[in-house]
Amino acid sequence: MEKFVITQRVNSEYQFNLKAGNGEIILTSEGYVQKASCIKGIESVKVNSQEESRYDRRVAKNHKDYFVLKARNGEIIGKSQYYSSKSLMEIGISSVKKNASTAEIVDETL
Repeated sequence: MEKFVITQRVNSEYQFNLKAGNGEIILTSEGYVQKASCIKGIESVKVNSQEESRYDRRVAKNHKDYFVLKARNGEIIGKSQYYSSKSLMEIGISSVKKNASTAEIVDETL
């Protein structure tokens, strides 16, 4: 089952990963100082992931394709893994669209 997993980084910031049903991470957040902000980030992903215009397709310095998901205000709320092709990146975007709106939240910081 798809889920958002909240964890805490070494620097004490909170982050979330959106995992597909197979356990693969399909989107990772930036760091948040407060857990409440991390949860708001998840809610933002659930809404914004359904709008095609919120996806920014990019190419990294290592020539790998990836995407970022942006909020309405243009701020990045999540970043994908690196993909070996544009077609695999598009599959990743489709997976976020499909999984984000129904994903449960699992808090591993408790």
